[in-house]
Amino acid sequence: MRYRVIYVMGVSGSGKSTIGKLLADTLGCSFYDGDDFHPEKNIKKMQSGKPLNDEDRHDWIVLLNRLAKKQSHGRLVVISCSALKESYRQTLRNGIIDECLFIYLKGDYQTILQRIKNRDDHFMPVDLLQSQFDTLEEPDYGIHVDSNQSQEENISFILKKLSK
Repeated sequence: MRYRVIYVMGVSGSGKSTIGKLLADTLGCSFYDGDDFHPEKNIKKMQSGKPLNDEDRHDWIVLLNRLAKKQSHGRLVVISCSALKESYRQTLRNGIIDECLFIYLKGDYQTILQRIKNRDDHFMPVDLLQSQFDTLEEPDYGIHVDSNQSQEENISFILKKLSK
């Protein structure tokens, strides 16, 4: 595989952490959940019902890029991150542009809304989902995955794409 870093991206509730972990396990590599690297102020802001802006996300995105470069020396790493805007993805690719891949988990609002309503272990409230869809700039590159499919179907699809 020619990639050192695979970013699994999409709005909250699209399945980034689940698919990222499964993919990393399948490929035998490390997985990092981007949410674990949010500064406390970002988490508190989201918990209060306020969406993050570019300024809030900047240092977090830079940190994930540094993590990707550090952890991927000589090995593959999978990182989940919303990466909602092209400018965020450019920062995430900085210094590794030819060695990283984005896997975009695309889903419809209603399905993802239901997923978020059914989880209780995440800091992002359901009220912020629409702001993520509003901010999202879908990439025209990488692997696009229908997040409404089963986890097994998604992993199988991704592996087929990676083998080409």
